[in-house]
Amino acid sequence: MQIGRIIRRVIRAVVPPMVFLGIAGYFGWNATQGEHGIHAYHQQLGLLAQAQQARQDALTEQATWRRRVNGLKEQSLDGDILDERARAMLNMADRNDIVIPYDRRDPLF
Repeated sequence: MQIGRIIRRVIRAVVPPMVFLGIAGYFGWNATQGEHGIHAYHQQLGLLAQAQQARQDALTEQATWRRRVNGLKEQSLDGDILDERARAMLNMADRNDIVIPYDRRDPLF
């Protein structure tokens, strides 16, 4: 009978602290490694920075396209520049144009 009391006493003295340490360890591990822990928080911050950069890039590209579209309005078009760009893109020349061929390696000035 004495042995049974000793065993019960040891169990009562050891089991509650072990359960508490187990629960504390579980919550401590989840606070750092879990899906809502510190590491996940830092990953989310990285994704947020990437999303903000992508947004800034999109806004910059949108502003560039707005500027280009506004340049196509009738009030801002210059006939000479339009003619020059059309000829350059189509690789064509007027009969009265003077064409001077040059090599790509030759300087233009």
